[in-house]
Amino acid sequence: MVQSAAAPRRDVVAPLFGALLHNVERVIQGKQDQVRLALLCLLAEGHLLIEDVPGVGKTSLAKAISRSIAGTWHRIQFTPDLLPSDVLGVSIWNRATATFEFRPGGVFANVVLADEINRASPKTQSALLEAMEERQVTVDAHSYALPRPFVVIATQNPIELEGTYPLPEAQLDRFLMRIPMGYPDRRAEIAILETMGAGQRRAEDLEPVTTSEQVAAATAAISHVHVAPALAEYIVDLVGATRDRTDLLLGVSPRGALALQRAARALAASEGREYAVPDDVRWLAPAVLEHRLILSPDAELHGVTQADVVRDVLARVPVPRAGG
Repeated sequence: MVQSAAAPRRDVVAPLFGALLHNVERVIQGKQDQVRLALLCLLAEGHLLIEDVPGVGKTSLAKAISRSIAGTWHRIQFTPDLLPSDVLGVSIWNRATATFEFRPGGVFANVVLADEINRASPKTQSALLEAMEERQVTVDAHSYALPRPFVVIATQNPIELEGTYPLPEAQLDRFLMRIPMGYPDRRAEIAILETMGAGQRRAEDLEPVTTSEQVAAATAAISHVHVAPALAEYIVDLVGATRDRTDLLLGVSPRGALALQRAARALAASEGREYAVPDDVRWLAPAVLEHRLILSPDAELHGVTQADVVRDVLARVPVPRAGG
């Protein structure tokens, strides 16, 4: 169905995306947009933060994506006593060889499920920064490459819940997207009760529909999707419009602009197109940009949200015309 990693063709992406979407939706019902965004994040070789209250399917979505890929995957349960060495690994003295040996931590996998990431201390959360950005880990002055593809799927409970720590801004910026799960609608929730009550369609029961090599091939193909100069200017104008607002302490960084372009390319490829369009950017903007914004205290006092800011920016910045 899909070409090998040695042949990065764009026509491999849409069939691969469709197979993944169908497989994951066997478990995650009534959340088509969330599943679609999560898979776009995977194909864009980004990291995903899934945020919402407990019990709405955050971990199930991450597990379903992990099970759909025939690569290695690890789950790290983040707790207050989790140490950076538990995540990255540690060098241990081997008496037999009289040398230090590196024991890899949980981060060494194609897909890493960082469950309830905001329950660990900021020090442990920060241990992921280098891994997420550089795709490598440095321990005792030695660097170790992570497997490709490499994606962190982190789940997070809202910071107002007891026993959680807010993620550092630098780490939030490493996530390509942040998505909420939300409660299912009535029909979907009834379907969940019926299927789970029958003991069927668990994430653990899913069979892989692709391989890590095929995902790598799709990722390589996505980088060749065309972004017209006018669309690139539109992306720059969107992120630039967040940098001089009085209701924000911090706008979107250049990394955010690159993330929005990469996600738009993935969306275009998933639909079988060789070019991205403004509607791609507009649909993806909330998931890609909202978590990169820091509200001013006055804005928070007046109930302004990051979603409000992104909607306002999308309404104000002119959309490029076709052929413009």
